[in-house]
Amino acid sequence: MNDALKPAPEPTLSDVAALAGVSRAIASRALSAQPRPVSADKRERVLRAAEQLGFRPNLLARGLANKTVNLVAILVNHIHDLSDLDLFDLLLAEIQAIGKQVIFIRVGAGDHAEAFLRDGVAYHVDAALVFSDFADAATVRRMFRNNAVLMLNGHHDPGAPSVTMDEDQGIREAVADAAAKGVRTALLLTGRTMSLVEKARIASYRAALASHGITLLAELAGDYSYASGRALAQQIDVEATGAVFCTSDAMAMGVLDAHRRHFPEHRPARFRLYGFDNISLTQFDAYPISSIGADKRDYVAQIVRILNQPADLAQNSDHVLVATRFVPRLTG
Repeated sequence: MNDALKPAPEPTLSDVAALAGVSRAIASRALSAQPRPVSADKRERVLRAAEQLGFRPNLLARGLANKTVNLVAILVNHIHDLSDLDLFDLLLAEIQAIGKQVIFIRVGAGDHAEAFLRDGVAYHVDAALVFSDFADAATVRRMFRNNAVLMLNGHHDPGAPSVTMDEDQGIREAVADAAAKGVRTALLLTGRTMSLVEKARIASYRAALASHGITLLAELAGDYSYASGRALAQQIDVEATGAVFCTSDAMAMGVLDAHRRHFPEHRPARFRLYGFDNISLTQFDAYPISSIGADKRDYVAQIVRILNQPADLAQNSDHVLVATRFVPRLTG
């Protein structure tokens, strides 16, 4: 290989020290993010040399020295819901903005999930965010040998803070909208009914429908996906059903595509359609689905705020609720 084509070697801490005319130890102290004793003159020389050479500190090595690795684990069952993509893209960006990186750990479901959680993992992380509804705080602490656990799956465990969405408010607003438009019967299309979050969501729909005198014709269980929504749509009696409430926008999209003929210019001719999550796709012309959702930026901000307080993360059990709201669109 032509030597001229070889990439130039990365500058080292020793190179910075030599250019600044200081020892390697002083250069290390000058570049440390922690307050370390070094004179202002030497610090300035080191910083100038590092900039001139294009030196980038080894964050992993620095983290090990400080007993941190700047790594956050996110435990999920899977990532295939459209709402997951909207949320995690924003969450990753905000976590990286505070100088940390993210590792996703897919727990899976059923027996596989139990085995995975029992056997543990080999990662060392500064904190773990738990979206998987198969995991409790005590199990995750054992997995990572770390008490810094934040619950985001509906589990409210002693000693672990949690951030969840107050879904009841948005659900009540959506059902009130349907009632005001004369809806008297409804179907509810749900996701995984064993999920704590989904159980609470279903209970909120039942209560809201009952409070407005709307008869719940049936609850049809799916898996939050577009495919399950489209499949369940075949069971809708369009003459008897006044509204279909879906516990995910992806399912509502499947219903809409299966019954496009009943939504001329996206407006309901037979039944009204409501989704959940307020994903970005519902803001485009193809799927103008009335939905329910929280301000994702506020939700992520609450998570990052807690991550920025590592001592509190490992010791408190505060429960933070983020409000949801109803977002009316053409299908409602």
